[in-house]
Amino acid sequence: MIMRNLPYEELKHFCEGAFQRFGFPQEDSAFITDTLLKSDLFGITSHGTNRIGMYHGQIRQGLIDCEAVPQVVFETPVSAVVDGNRGMGQLVSRFAMEKAMDLAEKSGIGLVTVRNSNHFGIAGYYSLMASERGYLGMAMTNSLAAVVPTFGRIPMLGTNPLAFTFPASPAPFHFDASTSVVTVGKIEVAEKMGKTLPLGWGIGAEGKEEQNPSALLQSIYAGTSGLHPLGGGTEEFGGHKGYGISMMVEILTSILSLGTPSHLVEKEEGQAGVCHFFAAIDPKIFGDPQAIQQHLSGYLEALRQSPKAFGQERIYIHGEKEREAYAVRILEGIPVTEGSWNEMRTLAEDLGLKMEEYFQES
Repeated sequence: MIMRNLPYEELKHFCEGAFQRFGFPQEDSAFITDTLLKSDLFGITSHGTNRIGMYHGQIRQGLIDCEAVPQVVFETPVSAVVDGNRGMGQLVSRFAMEKAMDLAEKSGIGLVTVRNSNHFGIAGYYSLMASERGYLGMAMTNSLAAVVPTFGRIPMLGTNPLAFTFPASPAPFHFDASTSVVTVGKIEVAEKMGKTLPLGWGIGAEGKEEQNPSALLQSIYAGTSGLHPLGGGTEEFGGHKGYGISMMVEILTSILSLGTPSHLVEKEEGQAGVCHFFAAIDPKIFGDPQAIQQHLSGYLEALRQSPKAFGQERIYIHGEKEREAYAVRILEGIPVTEGSWNEMRTLAEDLGLKMEEYFQES
């Protein structure tokens, strides 16, 4: 599969220009772009700039209102419910996490659940926002149903990712993962790269394992089959545990907010209905924040130095691979498949943008 490396600044310039053409102000366009490029730089290509075409399509469908303003519809000293009013998921999420941090600053803890939003990118972007302020940060979202419950055949759950970030030295503990075996985005990437899927990622319309990415995507969007929850399709390797964790995300996002459960997302015309949840917790409500951070840092180092399995040279802490990928890609460029590059060219034509004004090699 042909790949090309696009310089960070060039890709950033293009994305910001595209989002401004979509109808977003410059500041909002820059924020949305930052969430996507952070994903690309972290090596999470499934949620990076290859999503621009999807957002364009959702705006044209009327699922995303570029002028929407999120609002708090219920609030206590430690919690809030936000209605995203069909806004861009990244902008709604920025509003909600900032609200959670404001509550945490005053009360030590801030919990915000969100309804009526859209796809928000990587969950870890928002938990990192809280961590950078010294808080324990959490972020999660439901999504279009793509995951079957254990022993089920019809998708009833989203990939329902969750992120958890806690300050530490030399870098925070940063966990960000879907509660399915893989994300839909990884199936899309496999399709673009012409790869066959491993066994155990998802099942086809007949309830049997499916390794053709195009066939699996078609059945997911048709609602006739889907991905397995984390742990796989049986209880033998813990699929029921992934199913349960996914349900926890669903309850915190769509149920607490009185929003749209995953199996009904994008079922109502003109509304996606995606729901999120954010938390910011100030460690000071448990004692000395610095002592707590040092305690975690010591434990993480003990994990790194613990004995390795046969043939292994390193134990990673969550977030380390992303930071290392970031360091390489910010200098060497962001890898983009030829399929994604062609989608960008098509998008540029639709928006009246000239690729040569953004990329030296267009």
